[in-house]
Amino acid sequence: MAMGFVRHGTLLQLATATIATLVTSSAALAADGVATLNGAELSPIWAIPFVGMLLSIALFPLLAGHFWHHHYGKVALFWAAAFAIPFAIVYGPAMTGHEVVHTALLEYIPFIILLYALFTVSGGILITGNLHGSPAVNTAILAFGTLIASLIGTTGASMVLIRPLLRANDNRRYNVHTVVFFIFLVSNIGGSLTPLGDPPLFLGFLKGVNFFWTTTHLLHDTVVIAVLLLAAFYLLDRYFYAKEGGRRPKMDPTPDTEGLGLRGAQNIPLLGGIIGAILLSALWKPGIVFNVYGTHVELQWMVRDVLLVLIALVSLAITPKIIRERNGFDWEPILEVAKLFAAIFLTIIPVIAILKAGLDGAFSPLVQMVTGPGGEPVNFWYFWLTGALSAFLDNAPTYLVFFNLAGGDPHHLMGPLAVTLEAISAGAVFMGAITYIGNAPNFMVLSIARHRGVKMPTFFGYMAWSLTFLLPCFALLTFLYFL
Repeated sequence: MAMGFVRHGTLLQLATATIATLVTSSAALAADGVATLNGAELSPIWAIPFVGMLLSIALFPLLAGHFWHHHYGKVALFWAAAFAIPFAIVYGPAMTGHEVVHTALLEYIPFIILLYALFTVSGGILITGNLHGSPAVNTAILAFGTLIASLIGTTGASMVLIRPLLRANDNRRYNVHTVVFFIFLVSNIGGSLTPLGDPPLFLGFLKGVNFFWTTTHLLHDTVVIAVLLLAAFYLLDRYFYAKEGGRRPKMDPTPDTEGLGLRGAQNIPLLGGIIGAILLSALWKPGIVFNVYGTHVELQWMVRDVLLVLIALVSLAITPKIIRERNGFDWEPILEVAKLFAAIFLTIIPVIAILKAGLDGAFSPLVQMVTGPGGEPVNFWYFWLTGALSAFLDNAPTYLVFFNLAGGDPHHLMGPLAVTLEAISAGAVFMGAITYIGNAPNFMVLSIARHRGVKMPTFFGYMAWSLTFLLPCFALLTFLYFL
């Protein structure tokens, strides 16, 4: 399996190619003499590659699925080049290289390494046996997944639990709602309490938000929405379960030949190691800083990323191949995320710079919408605009946009503007559940469920489910916390 990792180049080839590109583009860079990019001088035209990239993610899978599946990497490369080449011509290779190196070393590479580690380790954990999907059992699985999503990530929790949930309900005629609520709770809402839970929160952590800030400030939001959705699911599942009673039962395709159990348990301590590596980078401050093309990289960040890669490699080495095969594990999901987010993080550079310029930038109307008459943030709009864009444009870059729109200073956002940061965080994490494209695990769960024969709703059919059950919850959160 370790050889398979090297062959696919999931992380090593990606990191090598990224760094090589950055070094090449920065050859003329004087490490300490680079002018800062002034967002007030940038035209909104520079946002076109970013918007094009996000619209490609939203529309190509729906309108040209076969093309997207085989060429999404080329599409990402096109939009990345559509930004980088003109920007280098206009502002010079030195400034372009500095901005790209800064984004790659402080945001993109740590982001991908964390996802890779969680994806690899969780993929080595297999729950065996056949649960029987009664309303109580299904609700318990969803509740457990919601609890662990903040510890092993929404991606990790989704990959560990979706197959046992599908096996538990593969003899039921009505099982679509089970997967839909799984996406709501396990793939999104459950990841709101730590930076490990959901990519936008990890980006906030990389920006300086304390590790346990979301635990304390989003706990009440998460409890409210999770309790409401679990109660709604239980009642809905009881209704569909009762409808099964009057019909001839389907033959269970998963016979009880293997007892309920856990294989790959050696990966559980490795999940603890991932948490430890993240906490280490937050608590250990040796004061050693490296200057890489004008970007200051602290030693503890480098140690964290090295530890995460090593933990993933240990998981590959100690987990029997048969466990990953039975889990349906392959590298394609993480490769897709790595390629797409490389383009997203690159093309978002001018967008963030313009937002940092505030009222002096080209996006001043957006700034005015989320800013009150006295200059105070309007938390209602921060919650709903972050959420609405997260639903359709992916929640990680959307979080970054509004984080910077609110000033981008983590200490100020955690202090006087704590409710604003709460609104941004809740909007990005919770409303990523509104569509299949709002968060990376959504599409992964959809693909697995369809492969197992579940007749999942279309893109807009799923939205009918999400708008029916999620919008009332979001309206309640708004009334309780953001008005």
